[in-house]
Amino acid sequence: RLPLHICSFRELVKLYLSDNNLNNLPPELEQLQNLQILALDFNNFKALPLVVCTLKQLCILYLGNNKLCSLPLELRLLQNLKTLWIESNCLQCLPEVVCELSLLKTLHAGSNALRTLPAQLRCLQELRTIWLSGNLLSEFPSVLLDMPFLEVIDLDRNSIRFFPSLAHLPGLKLVIYDHNPCRNAPKVAKGVRRVGRWSEETPEPRKRSGAVIEITLDEKPSPPPAAKLEPE
Repeated sequence: RLPLHICSFRELVKLYLSDNNLNNLPPELEQLQNLQILALDFNNFKALPLVVCTLKQLCILYLGNNKLCSLPLELRLLQNLKTLWIESNCLQCLPEVVCELSLLKTLHAGSNALRTLPAQLRCLQELRTIWLSGNLLSEFPSVLLDMPFLEVIDLDRNSIRFFPSLAHLPGLKLVIYDHNPCRNAPKVAKGVRRVGRWSEETPEPRKRSGAVIEITLDEKPSPPPAAKLEPE
């Protein structure tokens, strides 16, 4: 259980509760209205406690490695959220409420059971990085083709047999498509890094000028609890 006296620390901005076998949180947590980072990963939550949705200053929320099958509609109240980790849960579809988090920049939804993505995802115009590795996607999610602002797309370890051209996505810097039964490598603009089979082939020429920032595999997010991200 979360010790209740923690809820009296009204100026607290970071709270890491990872790996504690928690399955609920006290309503008194609502008193921590200055929280910006909350880590609830590696616990035993089957549902997200609604009190979390009252913490409106949250910008980073870690929910990975729990037993979540859905997310509450009240999550839409977290309009300052920029980073959401929901990897390694029991999600069979991406909750549409995620598409209402207008400032979201990073979404990690890997290692679930996702088969599709909602069309509303294109509304997240601040989204730059999406991690979807280890799901059940059999086709490339078409909604991603309408998101020119994406910089990183990770589709490693899915069941995608064909990749459409991604050369029209001007913001793209890295696409990871390894461990898919695909017959082709996705075409990308010049300077975009690909990780997967046939990735050493020359990509399509870039149709616009401008510098491309090099991204290495080391930036793929897999930090331990002690190395979690700070708010931007």
